[in-house]
Amino acid sequence: MNIKPIKTESDYNQALERLEVIFDAKLNSPEGDELEVLGILIDQYENENFPIGLPDPIEAIKFRMEQMGYSQADLANIVGLKSRASEILNRKRKLSLEMIRKLHESLHIPTDVLIQTY
Repeated sequence: MNIKPIKTESDYNQALERLEVIFDAKLNSPEGDELEVLGILIDQYENENFPIGLPDPIEAIKFRMEQMGYSQADLANIVGLKSRASEILNRKRKLSLEMIRKLHESLHIPTDVLIQTY
């Protein structure tokens, strides 16, 4: 096992190639241990160099509604009025602090996502 920190894109590509070779390694074997450590190093490099931003608040609401099988009427029950739900989904009304709290509680969308400007 020759593990070293991933500092460059070349190191990253070599680590990915090695990961492919040992991907099916058995747990608690030398290659299994290497796989685990390599995975951690790759994850750290990717988080530092390819960060993924938070999703758009309205798209997050729409996605979560779809996942839960909610309609616009269900959203209206959360935010108060059907017209208000329509305005939110069409980006004509900003989310208030109270709406953010209710959406977080009902749809389990992180508040970090909901408080972003859009």
